[in-house]
Amino acid sequence: MIIRASRSGDAEALAAIYGHHVLHGFGTFEEVPPSAADMETRRRAIIDLGLPYLVAEDAGAVLGFAYAGPFRLRQAYRYTLEDSVYIAPDAVGRGVGRAVLSAVIAACEAQGARQLVAVIGDSGNAASIGLHTALGFEHRGIGKSFGFKHGRWVDIVWMQKPLNGGDTRDPDTAGIAL
Repeated sequence: MIIRASRSGDAEALAAIYGHHVLHGFGTFEEVPPSAADMETRRRAIIDLGLPYLVAEDAGAVLGFAYAGPFRLRQAYRYTLEDSVYIAPDAVGRGVGRAVLSAVIAACEAQGARQLVAVIGDSGNAASIGLHTALGFEHRGIGKSFGFKHGRWVDIVWMQKPLNGGDTRDPDTAGIAL
């Protein structure tokens, strides 16, 4: 397995992986799977900000992807990013999530980010909560019943990982250009 920068040719695989989670899970609150063209537009928006959008690939097949986007589009949030990670159903449990999210974390650190936030759909999402915990994220809270999907109310779990000293000192870079 290799971790590499995503490219436009990955859009179909990204849409298939993400679409599975849209239709069958609670990790995202989207209810209609986006098209490959939509996924490419989203991917391009992250890349255009200079942020990481990475894929895990094995034998030419994309097994999963992770990226970091702006937490919020207000200037004061320019040092805080939010991660997302999605793995193909047949690749779950093979270390794909750990590998690709670890690479995103490293890229965020290299860019001078100070906080990385995970907003995990479903307080019962043990795989994502466990992955983030294993990579040093700390629980910050649960938002009860933030969404309604697949016939039930769904929580969100907030997790946070300080990068580059977090809030122990003032930023030494300009942050992400929003």
